[in-house]
Amino acid sequence: MILITLLCALLIDHLLGEPRRFHPLIFFGNLARKLEKRLNQGSHRKRLLMGIAAWLILVIPIPLLVVAVLSFVPFYIAFLINVYVVYWAVALKSLTEHGMQIYQPLTDNNLSQAQHYCAYIVSRDTSELDAQAISRATTESMLENGHDGVTATLIYFVIGGAPLVIMHRLSNTLDAMWGYRTAQFNYFGKCSARMDDLLGFISAKVTTLLFAIVGLFNGTAKMALFNAYQQSKTYKSHNGGWVMAAGATVINVCLGGTAIYFGKSVQSPQLGQGEAVQSKHIKMSLTLVRQAVCVGLIILFFLQWILF
Repeated sequence: MILITLLCALLIDHLLGEPRRFHPLIFFGNLARKLEKRLNQGSHRKRLLMGIAAWLILVIPIPLLVVAVLSFVPFYIAFLINVYVVYWAVALKSLTEHGMQIYQPLTDNNLSQAQHYCAYIVSRDTSELDAQAISRATTESMLENGHDGVTATLIYFVIGGAPLVIMHRLSNTLDAMWGYRTAQFNYFGKCSARMDDLLGFISAKVTTLLFAIVGLFNGTAKMALFNAYQQSKTYKSHNGGWVMAAGATVINVCLGGTAIYFGKSVQSPQLGQGEAVQSKHIKMSLTLVRQAVCVGLIILFFLQWILF
């Protein structure tokens, strides 16, 4: 039923996209913002402790509640709950829509529109980015969020079911909201950033392997794994470094460089290897994520067939 659950959730996501109303993550984000305003005050030590408390309050209860519910409801209800959880946690169609609404203006030479939509998905300042910088920012985002919002959900459902999917997705959302080294979040968001690193460790490695398997078809598999291991050492995000370095290698592009975050210039190391980034790599990165999903489902099918 694991494979059937994933296929049903992906089909619903393909047909409907993200929930337009009553999206759980929107409600969760609003709750997190209110809690942060109340708790993110005082000394550095207090902010650090309050950040830990906020993470525990927001992330732990819901997976425990789902464990309890799944233990008592009939099988068909449990199946529907699992499908729904994977559906709202996976974001394959949403990722594609966000990437394409940047790719299309770039191909139409509409730089201002591309800058506008790029600002939706990245934390760097996009107002002064040229077409190549927008292509780089978007390609990086597609690869990293392809892990955070797509492959990680599928991987953790296989490992720990709906409760682990929820824990990872909520923790990843808090990292996206609070995991910045700014005056406001440097201490309060430290727990969220570290927990997201921990919860994404396994899924980032599995996603890297899936990218590498796709790379077998164009001869980049070995180099993708090598770059993921070497280049991630100097990247700000361990998990993101693995995923982006491997993905960029497979689609034959060199990522990294200078970007402005919260008014500060940040130099990122090289990720991947190949040609200079162009708008076409946005589309290629989205294709790679879809291919990785397909490879993962095929592997799961054969594993279940062999084992059961």
